[in-house]
Amino acid sequence: MENLLIQWATLPQDLPKIHKIRYLVFQIEQGVDPTLEFDGYDEQSDHVLAYLDQKAIGTARLRYLPEQTVKLERFAILPEARGCGIGRHLMDFILQALPAKSIATICLNAQVPVQPFYEKFGFTAEGDVFEEAGIPHIRMKKLLC
Repeated sequence: MENLLIQWATLPQDLPKIHKIRYLVFQIEQGVDPTLEFDGYDEQSDHVLAYLDQKAIGTARLRYLPEQTVKLERFAILPEARGCGIGRHLMDFILQALPAKSIATICLNAQVPVQPFYEKFGFTAEGDVFEEAGIPHIRMKKLLC
């Protein structure tokens, strides 16, 4: 996809773009409460932005935890950009970057309908399905080394 650009976000300049994508996907589309979506961790996390034809259409947040672990959160692609591999490119970018950051484990809470997407990248489910923001989720993890 030649008009696709994926890069690390620059904070705080890129936060409005990130917040707009998350607002449209999580609040408008999925009905997530804004106090849950905007939880105060954005400024201390790394973010990735995906651009298609210079328009921000996808994002993900990486929150660093102890023991060389990162939690992938707020993975979102605008509805009009879904189905053409942008999520796969975004995940590839993240997974390729993490070893250079000395990250050994990546974890996430996947919405159950997209669990197969993460399984394609080697994530495995852990534990039982639970509800987060009114949506069924499953914990998943991938060892990077």
